[in-house]
Amino acid sequence: MKIVKYKKISSTSEIAKKLRPQPWTIILADEQKRGYGREQREWFSPKGGLYFTIVLPKVDIADLQVLTLLAAFSVSKTVKEKFNLETFIKMPNDVLIISSPNSRGLKLKKICGILTENVIGKDVKFSIMGIGLNTNIKSFPKDLKDIATSIEIETGRKTNNEKILLAIIDGIKNNLKTITQ
Repeated sequence: MKIVKYKKISSTSEIAKKLRPQPWTIILADEQKRGYGREQREWFSPKGGLYFTIVLPKVDIADLQVLTLLAAFSVSKTVKEKFNLETFIKMPNDVLIISSPNSRGLKLKKICGILTENVIGKDVKFSIMGIGLNTNIKSFPKDLKDIATSIEIETGRKTNNEKILLAIIDGIKNNLKTITQ
């Protein structure tokens, strides 16, 4: 595994598509100017969050549909185990948590988005998976504050993004073995 780190870039996925590095190369950014999710929706990517794209090893075309779900499971498990936050996977590509209770009760809020992109010919040429996890973000813009949250907001403490990254990658590698064996 090789990690290529940037301070501020357009998008980790854009860089991964241009570079087409070897499988298990991770493109990591402290901040993205144009992070995106499904249907090119903007992903709020300020300094403090964990934004990365994984270049995946080739998989059978029949297995493409489960890649995002395997990653969502890995993110959910990592967040639950490391921070004791209750996670939910919202199909097809979001991880939600039960946000801190307020006067209106409990609310599910988005903490992570995952986007898998594939280049396909007669077979799968390559796949990349972009993951944006809201870790050390203290606040969100007005249009997102009711639907998004971060680990820091929910736990009141900063996290080590590198440790979280390695735990998620390890989980994805282990889960990927279930479909490639």
